[in-house]
Amino acid sequence: MSTSLQVNYQTQPDLYRHWSFQVEGEIATLSLNIQEDGGIMPGYKLKLNSYDLGVDIELNDAVQRLRFEHPQVKTVVITSLKDRIFCSGANIFMLGLSTHAWKVNFCKFTNETRNGLEDSSRHGGLKFLAAVNGACAGGGYELALACDEIVLVDDRSSSVSLPEVPLLGVLPGTGGLTRVTDKRHVRHDHADVFCTSVEGVRGQRALDWRLVDAIAKPAQFNATVAERAAKLAAQSQRAGMAAATEGVTLHPLKKTSTANSINYEYVQVSIDRDKRTATVCVSAPKSPVPNDLPAIQAAGDRWYPLQMARELDDAILSLRTNELDIGTWLLKTAGDAALALQSDAVLIQHQHHWLVRETLGLLRRTLARLDVSSRSLFALVEQGTCFTGMLAELAFAADRCYMLSLPDQPNDAPHLCLSELNLGYFPMVNHQSRLQRRFYEEEAPMQAVRDAIGKPLNAEQALALGLVTAAPDDIDWADEIRIAIEERASMSPDSLTGLEANLRFSQKESMETRIFGRLSAWQNWIFNRPNAVGDKGALKVYGKGEKAAFDMNRV
Repeated sequence: MSTSLQVNYQTQPDLYRHWSFQVEGEIATLSLNIQEDGGIMPGYKLKLNSYDLGVDIELNDAVQRLRFEHPQVKTVVITSLKDRIFCSGANIFMLGLSTHAWKVNFCKFTNETRNGLEDSSRHGGLKFLAAVNGACAGGGYELALACDEIVLVDDRSSSVSLPEVPLLGVLPGTGGLTRVTDKRHVRHDHADVFCTSVEGVRGQRALDWRLVDAIAKPAQFNATVAERAAKLAAQSQRAGMAAATEGVTLHPLKKTSTANSINYEYVQVSIDRDKRTATVCVSAPKSPVPNDLPAIQAAGDRWYPLQMARELDDAILSLRTNELDIGTWLLKTAGDAALALQSDAVLIQHQHHWLVRETLGLLRRTLARLDVSSRSLFALVEQGTCFTGMLAELAFAADRCYMLSLPDQPNDAPHLCLSELNLGYFPMVNHQSRLQRRFYEEEAPMQAVRDAIGKPLNAEQALALGLVTAAPDDIDWADEIRIAIEERASMSPDSLTGLEANLRFSQKESMETRIFGRLSAWQNWIFNRPNAVGDKGALKVYGKGEKAAFDMNRV
């Protein structure tokens, strides 16, 4: 399958083809009804509620709207409108036709979308319940696994399954193996039987093996779902919010694109195809952000932290999918440090308000998306930059950070400045802050960082604190940056991806790092193997009446 299509990650409910949602008080129902002819690419039909990237783009948008536009919602029920089928997972014919890069990017985005459900449950109190009202296989079950609870209809035919190994010669690529063990604590021998069975597990056995949280006969299914959804809502941090609380409408982003640029109000991307770099510049607010709750609410999706987060998120996704050859992202910032600090102070002051909490969540997930992007990240702290507080997280996310030193021109020298937001408000997927990762949680450097909060730091001070990689002066700056970029561009992208992923998540393991690291790395390798994608590989011959021919050598 060609990947010449420019994927647009922006959508809205009136453009959905596969999802719909209803809100009744504190319960929302998100229903899947995939249109067979609605694939994002030609060449396959989305039969049996099987999905592709376009389906997940809609899911991501729908959940985002439930977060911001419906603050009264405490539980989201995810179900299907098709008779006797919940979801059969990723479309196999789409996978068989896709390039390797498309498959990997597709799996990464679906992973992030499912991780986002768990992130909202953990930090924002928005709970999710999978109402599995029919057969649930592969990625469909992985979607259910990302929910807080799973209710399965006990109709003697509906089952949950992860059939990728026996059926397709690949792995459940969006967290299935990991969530079965780490999250649901399915015994490893039961998991082995389950993950090598095509037909899956149904009814009481699914409950006994912890694959689901409840089962219900068809006549009692809706009542059981409603009861458990209400119980989840009672646990929500959103509890007590009035149903009349006004949400914030998420309007389409104002975005202009050319062959070599993507521009929003606060995020600008410029691409140098010869050097294979993309310069991503994120700006501070242009004026003080509203600091009282009515004004914040009135600003809506034009409120700086929310608008900037949405723009940066879209830019990251656009670059990852549409610019595969652009291997190095140069991270820059611009604007007034005082305004950036003021914005941070407002976020901290009102962090428990629903809109601010959801905005912090979007920022957290967007920065985490940057962490797991398979691109080299270099931060450049130059004159006119604003690596301050929240924007300094971009420097700490980078693989390297270069800061210009101007000892003879101290008034013109760039500065880096920390705020409280750098101390744990935006944890990575391993649940560490980027500064904790940087300093291995050692107390002395962490205390030095805490003591520096709010102080403008020049290059020498930032270097002494360990906040930057190097601090060339103005004589050496251009050459040192050029050499670093050229060296990076000369190296194997494959080995750099492996290097960066290992170094960025070097200490603590979490379910998410196991999904993005161990599981994704194995799937990436398996997607390249002839047993999966060769002429007689399982993905290639599926549905053609042919039997896969496996090379039986263990590698």
